[in-house]
Amino acid sequence: MKFKEKKLSSNVLYSGKAISFNVDEILLPNNKKATREYLDHPGASAVLCVEDGKFIMVKQYRYPIGETTYEIPAGKLHSKDDDFLLRAKEELKEETGYTAKKFTHLVTFWPTPAFSNEVLKIYLAEDLSKGKSNCDEDEFLDVVKVPIKKAVDMIKKSIIKDSKTIIAILYYLYFFKKGEDYE
Repeated sequence: MKFKEKKLSSNVLYSGKAISFNVDEILLPNNKKATREYLDHPGASAVLCVEDGKFIMVKQYRYPIGETTYEIPAGKLHSKDDDFLLRAKEELKEETGYTAKKFTHLVTFWPTPAFSNEVLKIYLAEDLSKGKSNCDEDEFLDVVKVPIKKAVDMIKKSIIKDSKTIIAILYYLYFFKKGEDYE
């Protein structure tokens, strides 16, 4: 491939519980050397839930951006060998208390491929049952139900700014529901 870059060396600058930061020396297609700085991430799963014309979302404070967000339930894999669907099911239960009898894979994407190798898979959860949530001890969130039309308006008004949530909602409406009326 004429664009492929070859790794010559790799240096892990920081390795934490969830992610690491790497600097690799690479050989470019023109045989010149360069460096690539990136975040190494095990991947993540997210779940879009629709119940009675409303999306089930979580509202939580996100420290890196200093704001409260509206998001679909999600969580990172525990390792690169973790199962995406299993993680999606567990995160749905932990964060919202809901379980689902049916899961459908909607889309897989790279949130920020310029500086991270994270891959995120989004699932649609159907045939829901409400239970008790069991958030991690460092997670503080509210479960909210947002009508579909209101969620679309929240995206238009930049109230919902989380990429996985925007992708999930628009993918669901455009590809899964194929433009059906959602009012």
